Amino acid sequence: MPRVLTAARAQVQTGRESVYLEVLGELGRRLRARGESFWLFRHPAQPGCFLEFRESAAPERHRLCRAPDAEEAALEQRLRDIASYGTEGSVLWEEVAL
Repeated sequence: MPRVLTAARAQVQTGRESVYLEVLGELGRRLRARGESFWLFRHPAQPGCFLEFRESAAPERHRLCRAPDAEEAALEQRLRDIASYGTEGSVLWEEVAL
């Protein structure tokens, strides 16, 4: 099975960046403990603009294909309360073998 990846652009509310980073840090630790990868990138010229990447070894292990546990769901809700997301984060990209 190919690895899968999601990429989501987040625009964080002014003054909420430290909370956003704290919540994402906790979510990232939970994902890594489950064997998933998580990366965060900041736009250098647009304050509060970030790209979140989540990668899993197989589709069924990715967050889009499984229900979150209660703590993960609470963290994701906190993120939605402090950042706006586009629809591109719901696309599950599949790895292409070359």
